[in-house]
Formats: sequence, C-alpha cells, structure tokens
Amino acid sequence: MLRTRSSTRPRLTIATTLAVFGLLGGGTAALAATAPTGAAPTAAAATAPHRVLFDNSKAETAGNADWIISTSQPDPLGQKANPSAETDWTGALSSWGVALQKTGNYSLKTLPSGNTITYGTSSPLDLQNFDTFVLPEPNVLLSAAEKTAVMKFVQNGGGLFMISDHTGSDRNNDGADAVKVLNDLMTNNSVDSTDPFGFSVDALNIANDNPRAISSTTDPVLNGSFGKVTGSIIRNGTTVTLKPADNPAVKGLVYRTGSSGNTGAFFATSTFGSGRVAFWGDSSPIDDGTGQPGNTLFDGWDDPAGTDAALALNGTEWLSGAAGSGGTGGTGGTGGGGGGTCTAAQLLGNPGFESGDSVWSGSSGVITTDSGEAAHTGTYKAWLSGYGSAHTDTLSQTVTVPAGCTSARLSFYLHVDTAETTTTTVYDTLKAQVTDAGGTVLSTLATYSNLNAANGYQQRTFDLSGYAGQTVTLKFTGTEGSTLQTSFVVDDTALDVS
Repeated sequence: MLRTRSSTRPRLTIATTLAVFGLLGGGTAALAATAPTGAAPTAAAATAPHRVLFDNSKAETAGNADWIISTSQPDPLGQKANPSAETDWTGALSSWGVALQKTGNYSLKTLPSGNTITYGTSSPLDLQNFDTFVLPEPNVLLSAAEKTAVMKFVQNGGGLFMISDHTGSDRNNDGADAVKVLNDLMTNNSVDSTDPFGFSVDALNIANDNPRAISSTTDPVLNGSFGKVTGSIIRNGTTVTLKPADNPAVKGLVYRTGSSGNTGAFFATSTFGSGRVAFWGDSSPIDDGTGQPGNTLFDGWDDPAGTDAALALNGTEWLSGAAGSGGTGGTGGTGGGGGGTCTAAQLLGNPGFESGDSVWSGSSGVITTDSGEAAHTGTYKAWLSGYGSAHTDTLSQTVTVPAGCTSARLSFYLHVDTAETTTTTVYDTLKAQVTDAGGTVLSTLATYSNLNAANGYQQRTFDLSGYAGQTVTLKFTGTEGSTLQTSFVVDDTALDVS
C-alpha cells in the first residue's frame, strides 16, 4: 500500500552492540536450525574431518571428461584406503582427491550417476551431511528440487564449488552445457533468483590464456595452507561478470589477461546466507591427465603456467570452513569458539518494535503504527519502502551470543505488498545482510523483491552460527524504484541462542 513520508518522526539513533561468539564448525554442522525436513544434523567434534561431496550425477564423465576422484563410488577408499599417489585412485580428479585425503583432514564421497541432489533427507549422501559440494562441469540441468537443495545448503552454511567450461561444451548433447547449468541454478531457483551470488557466467569460449591472480597476502584462497596461488590456465574456458551491487561479497581472485574489476574474472568467490561460493571458469586446471581408459585427458593440474593444484585445494579448504580457523571455523566466520556456559535466550532488543523508536537504528519513519500495513502481532512493525518513488530505507541492530552456545538462529516475519504487475522483472528489493562494525557486508542472507509479494506474513530463518567470534550488525535495506510502490514489512524478529 502506498504510504506518505513522515516529516515529524525522529530518525532512529539508539543501537545495541552484540558480539557473536563461536559456535559450530564447518558448513553443514550449522544447519540444525533451518534444515527443511528430516532430523537436524548434530555438530561435529572439533577434530572431525571436513566433509566434501563431489558430484557425478550430472554427466561429469560424458564425452572425454572424467571429472571424478575415483571409480569407487560413493566411497573412494574402496579403491585404495591409503592412497599415496594420484594413480592409486582412477579419475581425472584423483590428484585433487588424493591430495585432500593424504592430509587426514578430509572425508570424501561421490554422488554417483543416477542419484539426485538432496538437502534435508535421511540419505547418507544428502548435502546436510557435508561441508562442501563440488560441481565439476555439470552437463545436465538440475531439477527444481535439486536447485532448491543446493541453494538451501549454501544459505544455511555449506560451501559450493562451481566449475564451468566454455560455452558450447555440451558433452552429452542434451542442450545444456556447464555455462547454462550454472546460470540456471543461480537465476531460476525457488530460494533466491535475484543474482544471489553476485555474478553470472559469461557465454564465452576463450581458447588459451594464463590468467593471473590479484595481488594479496591475506586472501585465504590465494594464501592457503596448500601454497601461494599466482595464477591459473585457460584451455577453452570462460569467465564471470561480477555484480557487487547485487552481492557486495563477490570478489574476483584470478583474471583473464587484460581484465580486472567486474569483468573477466576467471576465479571468483562470494557468500550467500551463511555459506560460501567459489567459481572456476574451466575444467582444464582440475584435469590431472589420467583417468578411465578411452578418455582424452590433459594434465592441467601440474601445468607450470598456473598454480592450479594450490587453487583447487585452497578453495576447498576455504569452502569447508578450514581456512584461517585452525580447522574448526564455521563458514563465514573466523572460527574459534570458546568455552563457558550458554543460557537459552532471545537476544534482540525491542524484537517486535512495540517500544517504538528504540534499540534499532535506521531511517526515519520505518518503525511505525501506520494503519496502511498491519503488524504481524501487536501495533508496531518496521515498514521499509512503500513510497512509490525512488527511496532507500535501512534498519539495523547488533547483539551478543555468549561463548558456549551451540546454536544461533535469526528469524523474522516478512510481508511483501506491491503495486507492480510484472511477474518477471525485479524493480524493488529488500536485502537482509550481516555487516561488521565498520559497515562492510559480510554476507547477504537473502534478497526479496516485488516478485515475492504475497498475502500475509512468512517467517524467514537464517543460521548465524558461522560468525563465531565476530561482532556483527544485522541490517535490512529496502530500495525502491521511481514508480509503483513495494512495501517490505518486517515484524517479530528474534535471535535465539542455546
């Protein structure tokens, strides 16, 4: 419903500061609060290995490809329990798998051909049982249910490693190459199709290049425990276009020669919800040159023009929550976690806004009793946007989860009302984000838009356990275009810990 701006309501000025202390390690160890179905996964012990699932359900061995870590599936240890050389396992990704296995810090599995990608079921290969999911040049479109599973997995703390190939690399001739499969995952899913990761895969076929890494001594992927990354190789591959306005967390790490900024990123990282995402634009760098008979393979893994092994392994380490955390850090956080006790509690101040302009900080008039939109409960609610003109509203608060807590779940009720008539175009958005004390966005939990308009309120929940040891701010930003209103109404917020 169209509203008018209040010129008398004072700007909110009171804020509470909270530090979120250390909870669960790894991506899916933090899923209990928001897993859609099935039993909630339990937190792994601090010494548990990082769990990585490699996909082989989307024609990853079609044509000359052999993108598997072992022919023994789902468990590569069935081929050899203690591999010492990459030829101990059969597959063009065996170097990757064996290198991880030899550290003793990883538990590896493969989702075999004929299986379905799931999240929240009782299957032992369900994504909730893993920290990282690797999609090595998928050649079959994911089903609607599979896309929901992958997006929920990342949103709730998992790591997703997406590896593409050049446009036209349709190895099984079904009309879908890796470029199409990955773009379809990001733009046509039920969780968030508004550019959730902040990049799109370019429809290119770059024949040959040796892209270089950006200069950084701190980035965990470029400076991980597996070595310093200086660059990679392209032997018929592609890049991505970055869109930081859609997700400020997106970052290009390796660029095609002559490219920088938002174009020509060959290797990129981002976050979504509590999870992490990595993209690589070619399967050639992960090819170790050996695999099943009959395939034509090339050793890009050891190509001296790139540091591809370090890039793959450091990327896996970061996605799994291992980088910079002593092996126990949660996705999106710095790891650690502390001892002490935890009393179950709800930590947000003025959670239902019934105290008016207190505790929260944001734009004038956002917290209101205006009768134009109903509250979920009580009288007050937070009404962002709804003016029918170019306008931005913000609302934020920060809170503290004591050391010793093993769960931290953000929830709120959201009602979206719009005068827009389109069913395909996003004009107005609401971003739910986590920032640090300086305002830098650590994660975009979700982006809602005029396309999410519906009757009544829906409860939204997010696991914040991955921000162990950090001071964070929970922030809502409503951005409206020049005509036709969209109202984003938030009520009954909570940050529950136990």
